[in-house]
Amino acid sequence: MSNKNHPPKTPSDDFSNPVNLSPNNASNNPEHDLATRFPTAYTILFLLIIFVAALTWIIPAGQYDRVTNEEVGRDVAVPGTYKAVEANPQGFVDIMLAPTAGFYDPDSYVANAIDVALFVIFLGGFLGVMNATGAIDTGIRSAMRHLKGHEIWMIPILMTLFAIGGTTYGMAEETLAFYAILIPVMMAAGYDAVTGVAIILVGSGIGVLGSTINPFATVIAANAADIPFTDGIVVRFILLVGGLLICAAYVMRYAMRVKADPSRSVVAKQWDAHRRLFLRKQHDGVDDSTLDKTQIVALLIFAATFVFMIWGVSSQGWWMARMGALFFGSAIVIGIIARLGEKKLTNSFVDGARDLLGVALVVGLARGIVVMMDQGMIADTILHSAENSLGGLPELAFINLMFWIEVGMSFFVPSSSGLAVLSMPILAPLADFANVGRDLVVTAFQSANGLVNLINPTFAVVIGGLAIARVSYDRWLVFIWPLLLILTIFISVVISAAALL
Repeated sequence: MSNKNHPPKTPSDDFSNPVNLSPNNASNNPEHDLATRFPTAYTILFLLIIFVAALTWIIPAGQYDRVTNEEVGRDVAVPGTYKAVEANPQGFVDIMLAPTAGFYDPDSYVANAIDVALFVIFLGGFLGVMNATGAIDTGIRSAMRHLKGHEIWMIPILMTLFAIGGTTYGMAEETLAFYAILIPVMMAAGYDAVTGVAIILVGSGIGVLGSTINPFATVIAANAADIPFTDGIVVRFILLVGGLLICAAYVMRYAMRVKADPSRSVVAKQWDAHRRLFLRKQHDGVDDSTLDKTQIVALLIFAATFVFMIWGVSSQGWWMARMGALFFGSAIVIGIIARLGEKKLTNSFVDGARDLLGVALVVGLARGIVVMMDQGMIADTILHSAENSLGGLPELAFINLMFWIEVGMSFFVPSSSGLAVLSMPILAPLADFANVGRDLVVTAFQSANGLVNLINPTFAVVIGGLAIARVSYDRWLVFIWPLLLILTIFISVVISAAALL
């Protein structure tokens, strides 16, 4: 790789022409093969920062009064208290500071996304050490040998596991740890990098969309709407199960089509480059699929690390700092057991961290967009406009417009907990006048947020995952837009039926 600090780019392909997928057609430079005229993630995010800065000059500044909600643990807006405030349009200096502000507030030094970025770097170091043992590459070959002919069933099984994480505790940033592991497995099975991305991103995303007990979406939103979080759980369970079946079938169909004819992959022109990047050992002529004792122990520690991470996040209140410490400690233990030596251990860790440095930068840029909108004080103005547009509507119109308002707001506030605290205290009470349950407003909110965050360029999990997978944003849109359409229709039917019952 010529430059590991930047996620490579993939082209806007024209699939009207056949693609030559033979190894002889590939260049010797994977980065060159992955080049594209489509802007990088960095450019897209920086342009969005400029766009939001421009909005602060157009949209009037305004704020709601806020009070502390003990159950939510945050300050929430008070309905009916919106007022115009002095504008704070964001200028050139603010734009230049936005990437830094995405990591931490340059004035107060309060952390924003710096913890997520550091977690990504520690994760990269951990994976670098693990790769140095050769255990992952050998393990992939061993798994493919045992699963031969049944690889397709990994897709629904893994998507179900990720969906469980999404619906129970809002699994999102934690999924970044799985891309570098799962994508080589999918490619070794004959699928493409997009299949691996879809299993993780769509799997966990449909879980969040159909959140049942997710404390970062359902519970916070329900508390902010002043209802028990169990209200409406049946409708959300229908969305979860039905959405998971739709998504698993969609990804399986795509994967089977790609395996039968690789030219039908949305990243067909990067087929050989992706294989050289993610299956490097196979290109070095290594074909041993027998794990030695050291590699087996390394893989057990590797698996245990992820089990501990899930346990810590779901039951012990862990977040990025402790997860980073876990991966850092595991990397040291694996390096010692594998007898890598001090120099190889440290070099492998640094090389692995370097591989994900670009992803860490993306995290800060994405958060910088949200910071710009907060500093420009336009979020409450947008919310106030939504509040006015919902007044006096009948049930069906109310709940569907509510869904689309939350869709729009999710692009600017990708955080499920942040959007819940911002919108639910204002929008949920309006349901009383439309003869719609507040629980259905919560369901519309989380469905909209979950749907948008499958493609949201301001959501670091999307851009970060695609960067690790070396899949460009435009190629991801080509893959997922039919699924988004299907899910939108499904959600609309479910919430409309619930509003009428």
